[in-house]
Order: sequence, then C-alpha cells, then structure tokens
Amino acid sequence: MGTAESTKRKQKSANPVTAQREPNSCTSMADQKDNIDDFKVQTAKHPNISSAPLRPHSEQSKDRASKRLSTESNGTSDGGVGSSTPVEITALEESFRRFAVHGDTRATGKEMHGKNWSKLCKDCGVIDGKNITLTDVDIVFSKVKKKSCRTITYDEFKAAIGELARKKYKDKSGEEAEAEVFKLIEGKSPVISGVTRAVASPTVSRLTDTTKFTGSHKERFDETGRGKGKAGRVDIVDTSGYVSGYKHQGSYEKKVTKPTAGRPM
Repeated sequence: MGTAESTKRKQKSANPVTAQREPNSCTSMADQKDNIDDFKVQTAKHPNISSAPLRPHSEQSKDRASKRLSTESNGTSDGGVGSSTPVEITALEESFRRFAVHGDTRATGKEMHGKNWSKLCKDCGVIDGKNITLTDVDIVFSKVKKKSCRTITYDEFKAAIGELARKKYKDKSGEEAEAEVFKLIEGKSPVISGVTRAVASPTVSRLTDTTKFTGSHKERFDETGRGKGKAGRVDIVDTSGYVSGYKHQGSYEKKVTKPTAGRPM
C-alpha cells in the first residue's frame, strides 16, 4: 500500500500542469455559461434586433461620406495618426469637405477640384446670373489656386469666396459681403439631380413627323411612319421583262398550260 501511494504522489508532482488544468477548465465552462445567460438577457430585452428595417442606399452612402470626413477631422496630419482630441469644424468647412469628396471616392476632403467648386457655387446660390456668372467662378478659381495645382485648399477656398462676395454684394463692406456668402454655403450638401427627361418640343415634333416629309424622304417611310429599309433608299430595277403597269404578270403560263384531265386519248 505504501508503494502505491508513493507512486501516485510522484505522478501528481511530475504533472503539475495537469493538476492545474482541472480548475481552469471548470472556470472556462462557468464563463461560457455566464456569456450565454447574458446573451439570453440581451435578446429578451431587444427581441426585434434582426427585424430592423434596412436603410436606403443613399443614406448609407451619406454615412460613409460623413464617416470619411470625421476621420479627417480628428486632428490628423497628412500620413499621421489621429489625435485623441478632435478639432472643431465650422459649418463652412464641413460644407467645403462635403463638396470636395463629391463624385470622387479617393478624395480626402482637404482639396477641391474646379468641377466641384463650380457645383458648390451653383448649388448654394452664389451664381445669380447677373453679378456672378459661371465664367466669374472659373476665373476666381484660377486666380486663387497655385500655378502647378489643379485643386484649392480650404484657405484658398475662403479667399475665393471673398473675391466673389465683394463682386456679388457691391453695396456692402468686405466682411459683411463674406458673411452673406458664408450663410449661403454653411450646412449645404451637393444636390444630386435625377435622370434627365426628354422634353417634348414642337420643333422636334415637326421635324420627326413623317407625314410632312416631301420628295425622296417621303418614299423612305410607309403610311404608318415605319421605315421601308433598302426599298426606300435604293431604286430596285425590275428584271422580270414586263413593262411597267402590266397587271397580268404571271398569267401566261396558266393560259398555255391547260389541264389534261378529261381529254380523250
């Protein structure tokens, strides 16, 4: 008996890891049970989690754009890591970034192309057709940007707005004019237009009415307005041997070839 007990003690002392696994396994099973109980409680509190309605694609794209802008606004530098202290963005800068990333998935929102600059001025009502035109917008853009660049930064954007503001509101001072234009832009987003519809024009209708065609163009269409194809474009030569206007074409063989049935042999 003494030999058997000493053998068991040696095995336990030789395998201390096995001895430690038993309580750990019990602890892990208890943790799993607690996690399952917590999941059941959360499911009971929110029974309609899986039945939440899906949002439309347009809202999802807006969320992606706003998320991309928020990552750029957390005090980051070019190629740097985001800071824990976010930088406050004004409504004007937020609108600048929204238009800067419009139509370009690789844009960061820090620079704006000339096309988006023109769209911003058009959608926000800066262009009025009298004091400010599309040509004025393009001229100011070329004036404020650097010679070797095709985009403008936010500071250059504000300088361009100042140029347009003084031209749009000539009866006001520079700061008052800029404030008025800032109000037009703040909080705005790009306007996404729908599919262009064809407009019924009387001029187009007159030119496409086949009943009013004359000359050779009239011969290209039948009474219903359907095209005749090659027959309406090319004069097909009749090689049958009959004169034009002959109405008994194909009746000669019927007259010559008489039925033989009933004839006496």
